[in-house]
Amino acid sequence: MTDARPAPGVLTAFESATGFMPVDEGLALYAAAHRAATATGLPLLEIGSYCGRSAILLADAARATGTVALTVDHHRGSEEQQPGWEYHDPELVDPAVGLMDTLPTFRRTLFQAGLEDHVVALVGRSPQIAAVWGGRLALVFIDGGHTDEHATGDYEGWAPHLAEQGLLVIHDVFPDPADGGQAPYRVYLRALAEGFEEVSVTGSLRVLRRR
Repeated sequence: MTDARPAPGVLTAFESATGFMPVDEGLALYAAAHRAATATGLPLLEIGSYCGRSAILLADAARATGTVALTVDHHRGSEEQQPGWEYHDPELVDPAVGLMDTLPTFRRTLFQAGLEDHVVALVGRSPQIAAVWGGRLALVFIDGGHTDEHATGDYEGWAPHLAEQGLLVIHDVFPDPADGGQAPYRVYLRALAEGFEEVSVTGSLRVLRRR
């Protein structure tokens, strides 16, 4: 069966949105989300939304399959997006409080793509939201903080909520330390050791399911 793809207009919106995910990884994420939502009828969940680039794809997959995309982010930016770091964008700082605030850009991104109605934005820290979340999920996409503390917390907090036919997707998995941080890679290895199997590899994106 051919993998589902977003509509051309949705892909254009994805490519023009602020963010870091390459197109090939975005298409793999969309295909996984569409497959998981079709199989389960349950919501899709993303941890780490930044300005909404990948949320566009999850929202469109949710629209196509009759479910909803949930996004988890405190919208204050991850470690590498703070002042003085490589991925800092001063235009995303709220001058009133002097802190990063990506929520307005995130909402604007989804509105401009015509997908705002298909997303529920959960604004807060991932472990706190996971602790009070009670539902099952079709897909868990881990793309939040890249320290061991944050990546591990995202996995431990949300992977248990996956439905039987659900998919776990991990971004920025770099086996070679020269290519990037190792925390997502260590979470990926842990997931394999704890009963997940690899479904697909696209760049740094890994799609897993429970054996």
